Amino acid sequence: MASSIRCSLLFSLLFFFAAASPSLQQSFRPKALVLPISKDASTLQYLTRISQRTPLVPVDLVVDLGGQFLWVDCEQNYVSSTYRPARCGSAVCSLARASGCGDCSSAAGPGCNNNTCGVIPDNTVTHTATGGEVATDLVSVNSTDGSNPGRAVNVTRFVFACAPSSLLGGLAKGVEGMAGLGRTRIALPSQFASAFSFDRKFAICLSSSTTSNGVIFFGNSSYNLLPNIDASQSLAYTPLYLNPVSTASAYSQGEPSSEYFIGVTSVRVGNRNLSLNSTLLSIDGNGYGGTKISTVDPYTVLESSIFATLTEAFVEEVTAMNITRASAVSPFEYCFSSANILSTRVGPAVPYIYLVLQSDQVVWTITGSNSMVQVSQDVLCLGFVDGGSSPRTSVVIGGYQLQDNLVQIDLARSRLGFSSTLLGRQTTCANFNFTSNA
Repeated sequence: MASSIRCSLLFSLLFFFAAASPSLQQSFRPKALVLPISKDASTLQYLTRISQRTPLVPVDLVVDLGGQFLWVDCEQNYVSSTYRPARCGSAVCSLARASGCGDCSSAAGPGCNNNTCGVIPDNTVTHTATGGEVATDLVSVNSTDGSNPGRAVNVTRFVFACAPSSLLGGLAKGVEGMAGLGRTRIALPSQFASAFSFDRKFAICLSSSTTSNGVIFFGNSSYNLLPNIDASQSLAYTPLYLNPVSTASAYSQGEPSSEYFIGVTSVRVGNRNLSLNSTLLSIDGNGYGGTKISTVDPYTVLESSIFATLTEAFVEEVTAMNITRASAVSPFEYCFSSANILSTRVGPAVPYIYLVLQSDQVVWTITGSNSMVQVSQDVLCLGFVDGGSSPRTSVVIGGYQLQDNLVQIDLARSRLGFSSTLLGRQTTCANFNFTSNA
């Protein structure tokens, strides 16, 4: 589709902010919003639910921390009186950095309209992408005071992309799309911040349970977990780095990555410093290397030489603790008998893994609760996988390593806050009180 976007960026932003703002009749302006996040037992994907359309319907979505935007299946049962396709040259098309403009040869309806702009929805689980119509519709989420969910609030013209049903392949049963939380102007954090005039900041806390929800906060609030613990007090901070080359399945030349990268400078296992190829820990001019945070990778993925060095050190350390190897259990290569592994408040008693960031005083600590996966009654496996010798990103910190850790993304300050495990504070990410209203 030939590009026909002619609006100036300034006009686009002013128009969008006005369009995305809550109704003038809605005097209540929240300081923060909250969404539940659950873990699907079958796929190990992390899911959330928003309300969308008119009349409102619940929409289940896979959460993609670095995803570019919200995309949903518009082919099946999408009915809404407030659906509006983004017309070519409009402010919404400009804000979405639409890749082109065109017509649709099929019957008109959500996802198929003439004179509309398109983007490329990306299924980041299966690494497939396709074209999709840009549109707006009403989205409703709950406000919060940081301790409980409060009244629901609406964004009347929330920008999203339509996708065909085929793009849902590989996603958890019942989901209708993906919720992108990445560093773009139409990802959920930026749109919520624009609509309600709060900071471009959010926090995600993944539960290790498949029966109890974790939580996502947007905006300015404390992060209060039972029993009366403000998890924000546990945060240490490290800069966010921009990868200048997109890591999406399909992208335009010159488009930066929407994912969140941090600067791991070295790694320790127990008291042992690992000898790593330091160039792998930096992002090169072609967008390769570095460390990113991911909710679509179930476990941390390491470039082969990093994986080999880390696992060798880990095996030597646990062997010295009289812990014996067991047969590999896919997808894990290194498994151990649980017979001599003690239990502690922060998980199985194994050597900690330390990700050293901008200084020796800023360290992301991975305890046994986030390093060891219980695959059977008698076997625990090291929850890291080999990503091959030339992966796009050298270190991908996956969902399992994020569980029961609070992670805050502050886009305005370009920094990431992390708590390491909350188990040491005698709370978990499942301890947000969703049951009562503020």
